[in-house]
Amino acid sequence: MIGLYRPGNSLLHRMPAGAKLLLLIVAIVAATVFVQTPVQVGAVGIAVAGLFAVARIPWRVAVAQLRPVVWMLLIIAAFQVWLTSPARAVVVCGVLLVSVALAALVTLTTRVTDLLDTVTRSLGPLRRIGVDPERVGLLLALAIRCVPLLAGIVHEVAEARRARGLDWSMTALVTPVLVRALRTADAMGDALAARGVDDD
Repeated sequence: MIGLYRPGNSLLHRMPAGAKLLLLIVAIVAATVFVQTPVQVGAVGIAVAGLFAVARIPWRVAVAQLRPVVWMLLIIAAFQVWLTSPARAVVVCGVLLVSVALAALVTLTTRVTDLLDTVTRSLGPLRRIGVDPERVGLLLALAIRCVPLLAGIVHEVAEARRARGLDWSMTALVTPVLVRALRTADAMGDALAARGVDDD
């Protein structure tokens, strides 16, 4: 769900990271509050697709950013149809899809280091109440790194499961993924401790 930076010279690539983060928050809040009908969802979707075109992001890359949330959206849509109506399901799932697409667009057009530097600078005034901006930046960097790392683990385990003819066994997927994720977390924690991250 977190896109890798794709170099470019578009307007979105040249925009400061702080401005993009602020516009992302405003856009998601506005979509959540003001988009109330399937027609409005379609209009917003077209606008977001236009932004991807402006950024010159290939459509295959854009689709790849949205593919991981499809199953989640299908489950949410089923519940919304059951509890409310099909129209409401389209609105809820459409807003979620647009939000994910906008977040992906920001990460595709912004270097991770620029995003982290912006967050660290923005949190600077909070030092007075005990917030450590560098630690928050490190946390975000680890989160960004761990998303594709965990996705890679799931993919590798799924491939191994299929090779053993265990396509329908959830145990054969979940258990190895959990074990490998915990081992990776332990190794990462040891590496951080060895570099003095836990030192006060």
